[in-house]
Amino acid sequence: MSESVSESGREISMEQAQEGMVLAQALSDASGAVLLARGATLTAASLTALRRRNVERCHVVAEDEVDPAAQAHAEQERLRRLARLAVLFRATPPDSAGAELLALLQRYRRGGAA
Repeated sequence: MSESVSESGREISMEQAQEGMVLAQALSDASGAVLLARGATLTAASLTALRRRNVERCHVVAEDEVDPAAQAHAEQERLRRLARLAVLFRATPPDSAGAELLALLQRYRRGGAA
């Protein structure tokens, strides 16, 4: 399990990747489609999905390079998306499939496994 450090963060294997790490480079699949954007914070759900897609390595921001303003912005964006879900599902009856979907989406947005 090697690790290399460069201007684009440090490259690590997916086995070393942990929740809360921030991507220093966008992650793309073999066809070039972006899976996660640069600056995204890894969550349990995203780590599971990346491992399922056989992503082997990623570049993460070194812990001493994490920008508190960027973290605050990411948290604000996460809260905005959770609020948007509440608006979209506002008329959903509590005992419906829509309510179950809302609960799954909220758990995903909070960073838990869906």
